Amino acid sequence: MPHRLVSPRTASHHELDAMVHILDGADILIHGFDGTITHWSIGCENMYGWTRDEVVGQNVQDLLEPVLPEPVDDIPSQLRTRGFWQGELVHRHKSGRAVHVASRCVMVNLPDGSSAVIQTNNDITELKQAQDVVNAREAHLRSILETVPDAMVVIDERGAVTSFSKAAEELFGMPSDTVCGKNVSCLMPNPYRDEHDGYIDHYLTTGEKRIIGYGRVVTGQRADGTLFPMELHVGETTANGHRIFTGFIRDLTSRYKIEEDLRQAQKMEAVGQLTGGIAHDFNNLLTVISGNLEMIEDKLSPGTVMDLLREAQDATADGAKLTGQLLAFGRRQPLNPKKTDLGQLVTGFSDLLRRTLGENIELRTVISGSNVHALVDASQLQNALLNIALNARDAMPRGGTLTTEISRVRLDADYAKMYPEIRSGEFVLVSMTDTGIGMTDEVKKRAIEPFFTTKDVGSGTGLGLSMVYGFVKQSGGHLQLYSEVGRGTTVRIYLPAEKAESRGAGDDPQMEQPSPALPRGDESILVVEDDARVRRVAVARLSSMGYTVLEADNAHRALEILGTNDEIALLFTDIVMPGGVTGDELAKEARSRRPSLCVLFTSGYSEPSLAGKNAIANTHWLRKPYTARDLALLVRSVLDSKV
Repeated sequence: MPHRLVSPRTASHHELDAMVHILDGADILIHGFDGTITHWSIGCENMYGWTRDEVVGQNVQDLLEPVLPEPVDDIPSQLRTRGFWQGELVHRHKSGRAVHVASRCVMVNLPDGSSAVIQTNNDITELKQAQDVVNAREAHLRSILETVPDAMVVIDERGAVTSFSKAAEELFGMPSDTVCGKNVSCLMPNPYRDEHDGYIDHYLTTGEKRIIGYGRVVTGQRADGTLFPMELHVGETTANGHRIFTGFIRDLTSRYKIEEDLRQAQKMEAVGQLTGGIAHDFNNLLTVISGNLEMIEDKLSPGTVMDLLREAQDATADGAKLTGQLLAFGRRQPLNPKKTDLGQLVTGFSDLLRRTLGENIELRTVISGSNVHALVDASQLQNALLNIALNARDAMPRGGTLTTEISRVRLDADYAKMYPEIRSGEFVLVSMTDTGIGMTDEVKKRAIEPFFTTKDVGSGTGLGLSMVYGFVKQSGGHLQLYSEVGRGTTVRIYLPAEKAESRGAGDDPQMEQPSPALPRGDESILVVEDDARVRRVAVARLSSMGYTVLEADNAHRALEILGTNDEIALLFTDIVMPGGVTGDELAKEARSRRPSLCVLFTSGYSEPSLAGKNAIANTHWLRKPYTARDLALLVRSVLDSKV
């Protein structure tokens, strides 16, 4: 828009005197282009503290020491070309304090051919101070909203989003500038989306509240279409005669997962106690039946009745095996734990497994490290491994690979926080991974329940994994399932590691030395993980090591972040994720855009080749669960290898 011009007026000194006299209460001063003050109103005396006699004849620049928003030489230039200048500046009061003024200068031609400047100044000091207070409060509020973990969404009475916090951007996977101005129903799935405006209209018409002022659990929808449970609190206020509604949103996904885990653990505990009690009593009945059959057998001669008796004895033996499995699930089977080298046990057990699995299944055994001793009942562990192997065989009807890996691991406090039933400490991990059909989420939830099976009627009792679960729990360990449909299943057994023998002072100086500090860095890392708990732990660990960490819960969001941030040096991603794009596909696309990008995969599978369909060159892999030290060492190694 072009600047308008003000034609300079011609006025005599007498007219200027009359104007100042008439407007003496206003803040008016007149000075020449050289800065010499000729007129000084009473308003200026009150505003600046100097009397008229003190200032007339002085230079306005020297007296008021103005702080200008632009070079001082630009003002006379604008006065000559446009006829006026206006803006905000800071003057000096007689006492030395600063006076903020809104100033307007107009050029006037004098009869002698010279020019003067009529300057009107309005004191806006209090207004500026009030603005500073408001700005400080806004900055404080903005800081709170950017750091508070709960998301905040503000809408007007028409349902349009007017404010969308940083936490809301991360929760819904949408940037603020794409949401603001849209109807808040874009954050909801149907039927809530279509009915939302009706809720607002009903409230505005009748005053009947449904969620305002109350906490309520509802369903939200992310940018990728995934749904999640959220706790919504809505408040209402009025601004400039218009109603606005502020919603605070808390993601309940992690809480629901923890609650579900606890419910499952409590259910399994209750079912285990019930099952164990029933099995114990049933075993007593079988003992009586078997004993009486044996006594009858001694009194019979060979023949048809003897054959029937032996068939009954065989059925009794099968019943005893069944109750043995139930007792194992209920953690009431007698155990004989001894110090056992699990590497040697599994290696010696491989021949039996190979004969059991058949020729179309390849059996692999990987032993990492040498100290893999655990206090465990060896025969019961072999029985557990056999049950897992049989399930793996049934999941690979056309053949495949079963990999058994034994290693010593440490589950730290961070990992234990994610799974309430786990305690931290040293464990020996026996991990068995197949390349079978995998399990759905629903099957995984029920896989260790007694008598639950996906096999045909008559093909299994549904007690295999239940027995393994009970045995591991009774041994003080932990059982974990990791499975993806079409990719396979990993069963991980954590058994308490055998503690090292106590040593005398000075026997092993290395045992007395503290662990070396974790390697650190200052590079930017993008963490991509769909499990919110695992993602939070990874982000916290890397941040504590000095890295700048960005995070995404799916591949689509990760690609958006990569497209806007050239400083990312490492992509740290899970391999199997929802949303239609897996971690290995994400890495390929990221590498096509940024060939020099470092990539570190993580997965719950025992082998990376079982998790990713296609190998990607120059990538690295970290198996879950991993400790802070594992993560720190590998991240630093990957980043340093790029140099």
